[in-house]
Amino acid sequence: MDMTVIPSTRTGLPTEPFIGRHFINGAWRDSADGATFERIAPSHGVVVSRSARGGEAEAEAAIKAARAAFDSGVWSRISGKARGEVLLRVADLIAANVDRFALIETLETGKPITQARNEISGAADLWRYAAALARTTKGDSHNTLGEDILGVVIKEPIGVVSVITPWNFPFWILSQKLPFALAAGCTCVVKPSEMTPSTTAMLGELLNEAGLPAGVVNIVLGYGQPVGATMAAHRLVDMVTFTGSTAVGKAISAAASGTLKKVALELGGKNPQVIFPDADLESAADAVVFGVYFNAGECCNSGSRIIVHEDIAEAFTARVIELSRQVAFGDPLDPRTQVGAIVTPQHQDKIDGYVRAAVAAGARLGLGGERLSVPGLNGDFYQPTVVTGVTPDMAIAREEVFGPVLSVLTFRTMDDAIAITNDAAYGLSAGVWSENVHTVLEFSRRAQAGTVWSNTWMDGFPELTFGGVKESGQGREIGSYGLEEFLEVKSLVMRIGRTRAPWVNAR
Repeated sequence: MDMTVIPSTRTGLPTEPFIGRHFINGAWRDSADGATFERIAPSHGVVVSRSARGGEAEAEAAIKAARAAFDSGVWSRISGKARGEVLLRVADLIAANVDRFALIETLETGKPITQARNEISGAADLWRYAAALARTTKGDSHNTLGEDILGVVIKEPIGVVSVITPWNFPFWILSQKLPFALAAGCTCVVKPSEMTPSTTAMLGELLNEAGLPAGVVNIVLGYGQPVGATMAAHRLVDMVTFTGSTAVGKAISAAASGTLKKVALELGGKNPQVIFPDADLESAADAVVFGVYFNAGECCNSGSRIIVHEDIAEAFTARVIELSRQVAFGDPLDPRTQVGAIVTPQHQDKIDGYVRAAVAAGARLGLGGERLSVPGLNGDFYQPTVVTGVTPDMAIAREEVFGPVLSVLTFRTMDDAIAITNDAAYGLSAGVWSENVHTVLEFSRRAQAGTVWSNTWMDGFPELTFGGVKESGQGREIGSYGLEEFLEVKSLVMRIGRTRAPWVNAR
């Protein structure tokens, strides 16, 4: 198939794997039982990292350290200014270590090195924004309750937060959570995915260097069972924030229900871009291609389905296919590469299964639909794939494929477009392309999604909050609302003077 493939020279690989350890109460620790696990690069097949494999003992120690640090007030009761100063130092250290972090993230995830560098440097900006928010927390006062009563509503850090992050954007998503929890005054226990543990472990070095007090952030490496399960259910944890699959999010909610702790979830998506005939079609086609192939489609915000007006569907799809052939797939370590490797062979099989099932159900392959061979590599790569003739009842139109696979559906009227958009269990994001402001506004208000992009796709800013509706999750991240997630509201009712009438009439 005619497409752009970047071969590998296998240059730039590290000579030794990264050694990851737990970071608990300000100290580096191996697992009590000596257990470790390895991560193999999905692109190059080499061992990228060898990490301590945590168990219940490590999770328990990390949670107790976070609890003691919170209760001591060493972080929770200092000024917002003081917390912000530490977060700014962390941001500066992240910016100084972009290349080092990006290399190992590229090898663990399979994503292109240029993208990894952008994500690490962009994460520094999230830490800076959170640092600014640390000084903004405020409540309300009520001076109208009578001359003898003053009411004050204050906001306090919720307490100990378990932070569980995924493999597709390990450092970026960590930075959507951790600095905001810290800005609020919380202490944290962090578990990265076992497939991408290293940049989170490396962050522990920077937190130490920035002067974060011991126990405020603790990092435990390992698997969901038992580490994540312990973090979700533990009685000393006040909140869990998780990004990942909807199925695992439901399991975390169930585990957390035993103590009724707060749960914030950022889960899956089946995100549509709706293309009206009056749109700037060239810009829309480029955005569609970006939306589906960015991060190899392994993205909760992936624009994995487009809903195109019947009058332009054939020509628009042809242009998308033409642009898809020009996207550079291949060696993630080459700066020219735009799309890298699939995270595991098992996930590649899942992606391929969705494509084959759609064709069996009557859909057609406009492009791709096979594994991709990259000269010099024997890793896991999948071709850019466009599936046409998709109907809303097909699994490929309703379920999260999480790969470089675009489903093409068509519509006739605004009501059709809205019905197809909302006929999904998910509601993370959606997009609309039209030059008519009335069309854009109507769609934006009727679409069931946490974010709606108009004439663009996946533009994001630290100031704008992010999160989904329906089975895409609950709660919000980043922006001022992202800080609010980690705060508890308390009312203080203060009587002035001895003005309260006695309830018991003494004799």
